Amino acid sequence: MNIVSVSIPTPLLERVDHYVKEQGYANRSEVVRQALRTYISEARKIEELNGNITATITIIYQKNKHSNDQQHHFNNLVLTFLHTHVEEGFCIEVIVAKGEAKIMKSFITNLRNNKQISEVKVSLL
Repeated sequence: MNIVSVSIPTPLLERVDHYVKEQGYANRSEVVRQALRTYISEARKIEELNGNITATITIIYQKNKHSNDQQHHFNNLVLTFLHTHVEEGFCIEVIVAKGEAKIMKSFITNLRNNKQISEVKVSLL
């Protein structure tokens, strides 16, 4: 097995350590491997999309650290969205989107590449 070094912010590492104990993982590496498998599986499903699709996209970011530029740029996809403050200093948005798969993939990629967004979760309908 290969060894890979990864820089992780302290708050995220603390969450990983919590899940190691709570979920009974042997170590941090097990959590990271499982997360990577899940990410690759989700990415593969998105890559294989074609035609018109409907999805919910959930994003989490620090308050005042994200702009709605992507939602405005892709306004032809975004049907509606819900914005709320979930924890001190953090916001969550649930976006309902519908449209051509190629454009949807681009929207999701733009959200994932936005450094102000800490998490992007896609659910396909």
